[in-house]
Amino acid sequence: MKNDYINLDLDSALSNQHSVLLAGVDEAGRGALFGPVVAAAVILPPAALPELVACQVRDSKQLSSYRRQQLAEKICLLAVDWRVGFASTAEIDSINILQASLLAMKRAVTKLKVTPELCLVDGNQPIKNLALPQQTLVKGDERSLVIAAASIVAKVWRDDLILRLAAKYPLYDLVSNKGYGTARHLQALQHYGPSRLHRLSFRPCQVRAMEIGVGE
Repeated sequence: MKNDYINLDLDSALSNQHSVLLAGVDEAGRGALFGPVVAAAVILPPAALPELVACQVRDSKQLSSYRRQQLAEKICLLAVDWRVGFASTAEIDSINILQASLLAMKRAVTKLKVTPELCLVDGNQPIKNLALPQQTLVKGDERSLVIAAASIVAKVWRDDLILRLAAKYPLYDLVSNKGYGTARHLQALQHYGPSRLHRLSFRPCQVRAMEIGVGE
């Protein structure tokens, strides 16, 4: 049986090598059709790592919404520092989703009040023009506790934002889909066209509005 939990080997080794200040960086909402892409940067003290492992912190996609919310509160309470950054739908359409994701990550890191010794960045693309040491880690949210913690914080923050926006954009079933391309969301796009917060560079959003004003 696959072990879905994260051990401390990687984070402990890097913390010992670089210092106690190791930041995890990850994004949420990269594949969504609606809303910004959100990133979080989280610095955890070494003393908190065993406790978070015991709480079964792992990739946010492997957790229920309720459990993510619980863990996000604990992570933010235990963190030395944590910050969130985002890139808007206009920025996503202008520079593409990859570059927007990296921009959101950079914004999260540069907001930190505490300077980490090393940033562990999920994926294989380094953050451009980041004036801090960084190391990319493919599937980092499955391998590193600090990246998994960042993935949880980013996901919870973005989901909360989409839920607030859902009241303003009730046509797209955002409460259920959080901006992702479910069948009901795609049907609404076909019928009503995109809103101003849809990512028009994404093919499913490139549909013709059938009602005047629905994109406003």
